[in-house]
Amino acid sequence: MESSSSSSSSSSSSSHFLGGRRMLLVAMRVLVGLIFMGWLMMWILLPTKTYSKRWSPKIQAATVSSFLGTQGTQILIFSFPILFIAVLGSVYLHLMQKADVFSSRRSRLSHRLRAWKKPVVVKGPLGVLSAVELAFCLQFLALVVWALSVYITTGFSGITADDGEKLWEAKLMEAGLRLGIVGNICCAFLFFPIARASSLLPLAGLTSESSIKYHVWLGHLVLALFSAHGLCFIVAWAATGKISEMLRWQAADVSHVASELALLFGLFMWAATFPRIRRRMFEVFFYTHQLYAFFLLFYLLHVGIAFYCYILPGVYLFAVDRFLRFLQSRRRVQLVSAHLLPSEAVELNFAKSPSFSYSPTSVVFVNVPSILALQWHPFTVSSDADLEPEMLSVAIKKEGRWTAELYRQLSQPSLEGLQVSLEGPYGNPSVDFISYDSLVLVGGGSGITPFFSVIRNLIHRSRTQGSSRSIPSILLICSFKASADLAMLDLLLPISGDFSDVSGDLQIQIEAFVTRERAAPSSSSSSDAQRHIRTIWLKPKPSDLPMAQVLGPNGWLWLAAIIASSFVSFLLLISILNRYYIYPIDRNTDNIYSYTKKSLLNLLFMFVGITVAAGGAALWINKRAAEKEEKHGTRITDAPTPLTSPGSCIAAASEMEVESGPSEWLRQATGVHYGSRPDLKKMLERDGKSSTLVMASGPSSLRCHVAAICSSDLADNLHYKSISFTW
Repeated sequence: MESSSSSSSSSSSSSHFLGGRRMLLVAMRVLVGLIFMGWLMMWILLPTKTYSKRWSPKIQAATVSSFLGTQGTQILIFSFPILFIAVLGSVYLHLMQKADVFSSRRSRLSHRLRAWKKPVVVKGPLGVLSAVELAFCLQFLALVVWALSVYITTGFSGITADDGEKLWEAKLMEAGLRLGIVGNICCAFLFFPIARASSLLPLAGLTSESSIKYHVWLGHLVLALFSAHGLCFIVAWAATGKISEMLRWQAADVSHVASELALLFGLFMWAATFPRIRRRMFEVFFYTHQLYAFFLLFYLLHVGIAFYCYILPGVYLFAVDRFLRFLQSRRRVQLVSAHLLPSEAVELNFAKSPSFSYSPTSVVFVNVPSILALQWHPFTVSSDADLEPEMLSVAIKKEGRWTAELYRQLSQPSLEGLQVSLEGPYGNPSVDFISYDSLVLVGGGSGITPFFSVIRNLIHRSRTQGSSRSIPSILLICSFKASADLAMLDLLLPISGDFSDVSGDLQIQIEAFVTRERAAPSSSSSSDAQRHIRTIWLKPKPSDLPMAQVLGPNGWLWLAAIIASSFVSFLLLISILNRYYIYPIDRNTDNIYSYTKKSLLNLLFMFVGITVAAGGAALWINKRAAEKEEKHGTRITDAPTPLTSPGSCIAAASEMEVESGPSEWLRQATGVHYGSRPDLKKMLERDGKSSTLVMASGPSSLRCHVAAICSSDLADNLHYKSISFTW
């Protein structure tokens, strides 16, 4: 009786605890939503006379002080809410990560939202758009049009020609001013999508990879508005004989020279983003895009720190994220081995701590200084954190100069080691493949690499969960140009390690299409060396370390602490600066003390706060990780000798007898078709499962074709998801 009563009391307390946590998480999410809606409402009201005539004087009277000065209003209304959401969101994601008490509720919610995620636009300059993306795009455009129309209408209503100035010249100057202000609104959103480890993206159900396109769209809009802003002023100055205004840099006013320099750097970046330059001359795109620092600096010097606080949240979160990435990139990661495939693809295997986790389809940025010291290239991970707890793998196909040089260096017989640095991984842990009845993975060429981690993750689940939860069936549809590329399929399973029982309850079917060959090549057409997978084991150096965590998915509380402490430090420093240095001189008039000096001092204090907070956290985390690593001995210190593994079980299936085990299981699940392309419409529509996730990875034409099929009214069971690096 006593044991049963104690058991019931413990289960009751556990349910109360879970119920309390559930209510806390709901309250946090509601609070985040309300704050964000209030922040958006302020942007909507900002152009109106109601705000400028009624609200603004009262708000400024309450917020402008001798400590924060005139920028106090913008900090309170436009900066603080987003940074508070970022901190609260990090705590929320930490609680969700510790105990997924919302799994069933999220599943029900995701089923209701899936209709909004279906593609509705599959062709056009913006690519594939879901219903929710289209809705948000239209709402944002409505905000831009609303702000521009209200600003221009209000501005034109007070214009009268005087001092010999023509009416059209005055209106042109006013239009230029309003275009710049609206460009500032767009700039306030510009940096949110590229803060890779920020809590804002997962809160919105986004990944860093999928958010890049929003940054691209906003970038085009920002530079178009700023270009029109600058052009209006230049034409007006030229028409009125005041072209010398272009050389003005006043101490206590906006700097025209700084605005021209900011626009010049922006135009350089803009010109290099067009597809022909970005894809054919990636180095030009990469290096010119580093000019963003000068663009932001001179933009700050142009408008002053008070106006800059409108866009401060995005810039601040990006600066925190960029500094954390810099700290992570300084770490030389231990490259354990490399698998060289007959198709000249390579899989790099890095050491990592077993506690370091990441989600399938996560993205990691790779830097090899011996190729190009400053270039970072994104690749999806091919490994699974649960199936391979001490290894992180990246599959790379030889397609450009950088990848060709990487393959050449790894192919050298005298190679003993290779210096590599990593950033990431970045991914969205909320994608739950188990909630679907089946998965259809469509990839072309190297586009199949994101699916390796998905399949390996489901292999792990099928082996560990058994029949406790149903594992979705998998249909992998892939296209290759040549039969040598079929060796890429061998990376569906880890080449190293003991994976004798890989199937579990997993049902997988692979349909591979070789488009440029009509039949399987004969054994005499290629040498054995070309069909074999070479495994190279690299000797570690004392400076090589396992993969280090990025503060985000592996440290949400640390990220919250860094953002909060650095911003509080920034506020304290500028409060001291204003109260005891600037205020005695300027008295909050903004007419005496230099805009440039004040802006640069604020910028310095912002970087001091971020550097101290993030640097201190990184040092503490690295110290604890080193102690744990030394205690458990997780580093790989002895490398086996190089070896050559058996030939590709897919490419050479007709020429060799494959032993039972993983290779046999993979060969039996694979059908190879020569001289044809997959009939995707037929293959997708014959899937009879009630809920099917269709993931497409590859060229834009492939993704658009798959999206068009999934958007059909007859494909209610198909749910589309795209993976792409062709921004």
